[in-house]
Amino acid sequence: MNNLSLENIPEDLTPKYDPTKLGVGIVHIGLGAFHKAHQAALTHQVLQKQPGDWRIFGVSLRSSQPSAELTPQDYLYTLIEKGMSGSRIKVIGSIAGAACLIDDFDGVLSHLISDTTKIVSITVTEKAYGLDRANKGCDIAHPAIAHDLENPENPIGVVGLLVLALKLRRKNGTEPFTVLCCDNLPENGVMIRNAVVDFARRTEEELAAWITDNVAFPSTMVDRITPAATSDTKQEARLEIGLTDNAAVETEEFCQWVIEDNFPTGRPNWDIAGAVFTDNVTKFEMMKLRMLNGAHSMLAYVGFHCGYKYVRDVMRNEALVQLIKRHMRSAQTTLDAIEDVDFSLYAEDLIDRFRNPSIAHETFQIAMDGSEKMPQRIFDPAFSGKLSTELKRSYVFATAAWLRHISGSTHDCGKYILRDPISHKLLGIDLMSGPNELALQLEVIGLINKKAAADNAFWSDVNKLLEEMLCYSMVDVVNNETSRITIE
Repeated sequence: MNNLSLENIPEDLTPKYDPTKLGVGIVHIGLGAFHKAHQAALTHQVLQKQPGDWRIFGVSLRSSQPSAELTPQDYLYTLIEKGMSGSRIKVIGSIAGAACLIDDFDGVLSHLISDTTKIVSITVTEKAYGLDRANKGCDIAHPAIAHDLENPENPIGVVGLLVLALKLRRKNGTEPFTVLCCDNLPENGVMIRNAVVDFARRTEEELAAWITDNVAFPSTMVDRITPAATSDTKQEARLEIGLTDNAAVETEEFCQWVIEDNFPTGRPNWDIAGAVFTDNVTKFEMMKLRMLNGAHSMLAYVGFHCGYKYVRDVMRNEALVQLIKRHMRSAQTTLDAIEDVDFSLYAEDLIDRFRNPSIAHETFQIAMDGSEKMPQRIFDPAFSGKLSTELKRSYVFATAAWLRHISGSTHDCGKYILRDPISHKLLGIDLMSGPNELALQLEVIGLINKKAAADNAFWSDVNKLLEEMLCYSMVDVVNNETSRITIE
């Protein structure tokens, strides 16, 4: 069977624009499934209505697989949007090229310093940046940061790469690009700006000052549940379009993108594809991090140890659904109001999205990298000072479930590998040392602050629940916990 390409694309799926006649205006770092389902898909929608030089050159930092999949098919790919009533098929043409940094460093750099590149967008997950939250800069102990500070002309990390590209643009007299972080981080534009400026300051003070004065780092909030593509994804694409597509992606129908409108050198009109431009992204970020992502993390740790592979399977357990609803109710009390947004309706929509039977989102995948997610999703709202003892219980439960997961215990499940960037530190925690000692260990690692560690009642409740989770099956613990709340 032939591969998807510009020559044989099905007529009804052919882009309304000619991809070969539109130039590149965006370089995207982190060419994975989420980018293809989100930023690239929305950019495609814009080009369908307003063709312009805003196609994307995609970059992966380590893996050559994305470019190897896209190159033979003229960088086209099938997007399968799955809803409760079925699937909708699109062929996306917004990607103009792709490369892996370690395979084609010069090619990647040439696109980053090109005067046609107006935006560099990023989806690499938090652990790839090497952020130092406490000091609002870059973590010099992070492997990529450490390497790039020693080798600033040959970076392997995203922060070092951005700084080198901006340095060369300044030297060449080229306007700086806008840096658009699309990862799930609170105030992501500010955080990435701090890391980039800090890195630059450690190499060249004048460059750091120039970046501070001239480079825009708008914040964003992104939301679209996108499971990792599987052989089933490719098989479905093949059946739908009659061609082989090794880069096919599946996602949900829902898509949200909230963006701070700060693009000095221009941008696509993403608003015509449904994006919302605002001067206050933070409120939307908090809503998503605490209600969607927080509930996602909780259900992933609990669901995985109840034996559920996918989120949709978790949602068939009514006891677990009640715990998820409780968590969302607690989370919304920690949020500032947003005009025209009803948090209760948002929670109902989230429940429907989690139930989507067409989306195979693995609980174990969501449970990965917990140390990067727990602070903003669970600990920040838990210790915000806005929760009653009763409402804080949902965070006690989520914290205990995460600690049960990092224990690696197999008393009620098969053997699994803890996947976390600081797994070596987490595996060294003495989980049965008592509430005060447990909190102190998490503080030393840097996951909670002194104020959080001093909440003796919280950690005492966590300790009791953790003991229960390590002695009994998670199913029994869930049933016992559900008895504490009113069934709706």
